[in-house]
Amino acid sequence: MLSERRLQVLRAIVQDYVGTEEPVGSKALTERHNLGVSPATVRNDMAALEDEGFIAQPHTSAGRIPTDKGYRLFVDKLAGVKPMTGPERRAIQNFLDGAVDLDDVVARTVRLLAQLTRQVAVVQYPSLTRSTVRHVELLLLAPARLMLVLITDTGRVEQRLVDCPAPFGETSLADLRARLNSRVAGRRFADVPRLVEDLPEAFEAEDRGTVTTVLSTLLETLVEENEERLMIGGTANLTRFGHDFPLTIRPVLEALEEQVVLLKLLGEAGDSGMTVRIGHENAYEGLNSTSVVSVGYGSGGEAVAKLGVVGPTRMDYPGTMGAVRAVARYVGQILAES
Repeated sequence: MLSERRLQVLRAIVQDYVGTEEPVGSKALTERHNLGVSPATVRNDMAALEDEGFIAQPHTSAGRIPTDKGYRLFVDKLAGVKPMTGPERRAIQNFLDGAVDLDDVVARTVRLLAQLTRQVAVVQYPSLTRSTVRHVELLLLAPARLMLVLITDTGRVEQRLVDCPAPFGETSLADLRARLNSRVAGRRFADVPRLVEDLPEAFEAEDRGTVTTVLSTLLETLVEENEERLMIGGTANLTRFGHDFPLTIRPVLEALEEQVVLLKLLGEAGDSGMTVRIGHENAYEGLNSTSVVSVGYGSGGEAVAKLGVVGPTRMDYPGTMGAVRAVARYVGQILAES
């Protein structure tokens, strides 16, 4: 265990390096921070921190920089989540309140996160596997053609055209709409197939073919839309941190193009807690020079998806964690009210 003083020295090194982008020396630390000890003592503390792998000397200068291990200790033990100010919270709310549908919510969230953190923002769409059905609408377009509209509790809307095997009247359509919603509204997607399997038997023989076709389309929609989707924004922000990446930002950009990689980085959507992965904790080699801060969001107690940011390990962790958490909270509120 590090002594309290050495923890304070590590905190000061992280804060100064993040703020100045320059390796930190003992003289600068004693001048900028009230550590209560001499530069010689700070040098001894820095030597001990270096021996234990929390800081490193990037070149022959006297300065030190935090390692992945140092940032990890800083995040776990020394850094609180910086709360957003009143004006910042109002700005978040005003920006997101104008969204007209789920796609707009996600797009606005990506832009907002990228602006607040000046990092790359990643927002996962609410997963249908964790969603429930809010309503199924059926519209008659022609005697043998329907439109099926599936609306989820997270505001996601899916539309499908259904070509019926025979003409279907308005009365039968209203009956099917009512029976279908009485069974599936408020239920999880995974339960829907079981809940509707015997529904065709409730209809006259001449209508059963159409009812079966409508149900097949509904179930196909659930399967098709199970694929995870996400949106990314603010990639240009990485160019501000060129010197934070060992050789080039190309491996980072290539990794960000891989949706599977990003989904793994964000982690399981059901986990609503804050996750911070630093440097080599990211399994994908191209992202070993980055940190990922993510958190779950949802309209109830359970997270339906994740959002977060990707940036260099030299990151303002308290501020980034605060922004990510605040945005996730507002997105959850919007979904709950939509």
